[in-house]
Amino acid sequence: MSSAAATAIPPEPAPVVKHSKPRFTNNVLLGASGAVLLFAPLAFGAVEPWSIFALEACATALVIAWAARQWINHQFEIQSNALYLPMAAFFALAVVQWSTGASAYRHATYTHILLYAAYGMIAFVVTQSLCRSAQFEDLAKVVTVYGAIVAGLAVLQGIAPNGKLLWIWPSAQGGWIYGSYVNHNHYAGLMELLTPFPIVLAVSRFADGNRRFVLAGIAAVMGGSIFLSGSRGGMLAFCAEMIVLAVLLLRSRQGNWRTALMLGSVLVLVIGFLVWLGGNELTHRLVSIHTEAREEVTGGMRVSIDRDGLRMFLKRPILGWGLGTFPTVYPQFRSFYTTFFVNQAHDDYLQLLVETGLAGFLIAAWFLVQLVRQSVSKLKNWPETANGSLTAAALLACVGILVHSALDFNLQIPANAAIFYVLCAIAASTPLQESTRKRVLRRRNHALIMEPLPQTAPPSTPPSH
Repeated sequence: MSSAAATAIPPEPAPVVKHSKPRFTNNVLLGASGAVLLFAPLAFGAVEPWSIFALEACATALVIAWAARQWINHQFEIQSNALYLPMAAFFALAVVQWSTGASAYRHATYTHILLYAAYGMIAFVVTQSLCRSAQFEDLAKVVTVYGAIVAGLAVLQGIAPNGKLLWIWPSAQGGWIYGSYVNHNHYAGLMELLTPFPIVLAVSRFADGNRRFVLAGIAAVMGGSIFLSGSRGGMLAFCAEMIVLAVLLLRSRQGNWRTALMLGSVLVLVIGFLVWLGGNELTHRLVSIHTEAREEVTGGMRVSIDRDGLRMFLKRPILGWGLGTFPTVYPQFRSFYTTFFVNQAHDDYLQLLVETGLAGFLIAAWFLVQLVRQSVSKLKNWPETANGSLTAAALLACVGILVHSALDFNLQIPANAAIFYVLCAIAASTPLQESTRKRVLRRRNHALIMEPLPQTAPPSTPPSH
């Protein structure tokens, strides 16, 4: 008896250790990646040399940690993603520009190659680590809490400013400070990336009762801070996100319009209150959205930059002037006098065309087509599943930045660009694994909600004729 009992015990612990270890390391890698992405905005958008180096070093460390995990666990599979090929093609184009001398300033192209490699490495680690539906709720909660804190601090700073970033660090170059960003437009870009998460949680099955209104309130504060920042491009981008959200709700056929209407009312009321706090200056900026192209930078400078950028493109239409070379080459084509240093084109699409030519622009178009194709395929009944909700939140965030990019240069800010590319990769990734138990419980709960429970009613007698 004792010998038989002794031989029955050893086989049980082995499978537990084998299956728990990869899950633990996936969560660690995902948490570390999230910490890097959420720290970058607090480092003033990661635009300074020290913060750029930190972003690149952390991205390298994440890839090394992922590779070590794969080696230790003897897991050599890589989850496919439709965006890997266009990302690799764009990286190869930049390498060709640098190696063949096609770049007008090889050092600038080289530094941007390292930066874009960091974006790709972080996106790769996140998509390889985000594999289970249970991780979606944790991710959405972290993003919601982080966004609420950052937006709350930014609103308070807007009410009581002292000319410093987060009341502590002075800005050497001046600017329109809001939150931890020197440029208010880039703060708006950050909120465009984060706000969809509490909104999607509020309208999905992952929140109910009073929790929906708490999430709607948080989303309203985050969205309202975009209006308070004074970024007209951010306002347009946020409105575009809300329009796409309404389309997705119509497409999902969820049918819960009462909840959606109540949450929308909360959103409108809180944003209206925050806009009222902004006073006459904010009202003036809202009214003057149609003149943004002429007023955002003094004297119609943005329109002139666009014309000059098109002339730059016509000089090198195939491979462009080189990734990251716009501020170096632009003075040769500038058609107006200014004391400002024009460091970006204030239009990410135009700058992409100038720096990488038609080759880079077509690769970017390929990237966006793959993004839309892969994400839309996962949006059927999206409020009911983790896959659909995560994809909807990521897609809404990408839509906001893509709209804003026509008016500004958020994708030239490393913190915003890194989050954008990660969310693109998430939206286009393979569906998350969902446990059988959760799937069965969701179907059972949905059936209980839909069924009228006729067995509780007394049997009816047929009418007599």
